[in-house]
Amino acid sequence: MYRTVRRHVIVVATLTAPLLLGSAAQAAGTPADGRARISTAFELPGDRVYPEGIAADPHTGDLYVGSFEGGAIFRAKPGQRVAEEFLPARGDGRSQALGLEVDRARRLWVMDRLTGLAVYDIPTRRLLARFVVPGQATRLVNDIAITPDGTAYITESRQTVVYRVTPKQLADAGEQGGEVPLTPAFDLSEVVEPHEPNTITLNGIVAEPSGRYLLTVDMTGGDLYRIALPSGKVEKVALSGGDVTTGDGMELRNGTLWVVHPITDANAISRWRIGADGRTARMSRRLTDPALGTPTTLLRKDGKLYVVRSQFDKGGPTGPGTPQLPFSIAVVRGF
Repeated sequence: MYRTVRRHVIVVATLTAPLLLGSAAQAAGTPADGRARISTAFELPGDRVYPEGIAADPHTGDLYVGSFEGGAIFRAKPGQRVAEEFLPARGDGRSQALGLEVDRARRLWVMDRLTGLAVYDIPTRRLLARFVVPGQATRLVNDIAITPDGTAYITESRQTVVYRVTPKQLADAGEQGGEVPLTPAFDLSEVVEPHEPNTITLNGIVAEPSGRYLLTVDMTGGDLYRIALPSGKVEKVALSGGDVTTGDGMELRNGTLWVVHPITDANAISRWRIGADGRTARMSRRLTDPALGTPTTLLRKDGKLYVVRSQFDKGGPTGPGTPQLPFSIAVVRGF
């Protein structure tokens, strides 16, 4: 293993080579020239991690990162240069950890790609409940958003379904113990444009801060969908200035939506202005750089974007090769 600290100055919405190298410390603060800068926030131990999801504990500022390879969960405390293992690989039956979320009660929600959802109490690291997808159909349990009332919504990327776990369901599951079936809330198969069987469709999902609606992306069709709550009415968001093809993880803050693009248009983040009613979205900027490391998701914290460098295309699930070690999480300033 070896350690690198890199910083790049990026011209937004164009494909450019790195213009500046330096230390992560030099990149502190939002650049006055309006350009975005990428550096390393922290590193992850292990040579087969292939990180996929990230979440922040609102009480402590700790960041949690999930591993596609084995489902380990790592924790990085503020200022920590190398994350520590929080939950071991393949613990409690986890095999591939994707989307993560931390709720107000300090519970860590972990999406297991092939099975379903595990919920942990952070202070004790205790498994509180498991929710599984019933049946034998091909599945890809992917991302999660939690609304202000504590309800979780989960995308199923091969079945074009959004599952729901209410606070009551979580409490009941904890009392019952064992595994509880996930229940579909919204079926978008009649709304999302037709694709070949087993195509990955719904991926990233976010909740509007007041809980009025959800936004979810069809990464193959390049469309964004608005799901009204609680009615479940689904509408295609009117996009201008671009589309969200290959869109994966998303973040929504104060009417701004950030979307990562890890596959065909690799190493990109797009930024969108969402209309007041959530029915329109206009792309305002686009950032493309190999320093993003095939990003799968991101979160906004303290005015910066923390981006998961999955390196899926380097010996991971989307391509051959050898990853650059150590695996790491990027921080993007000025975007």
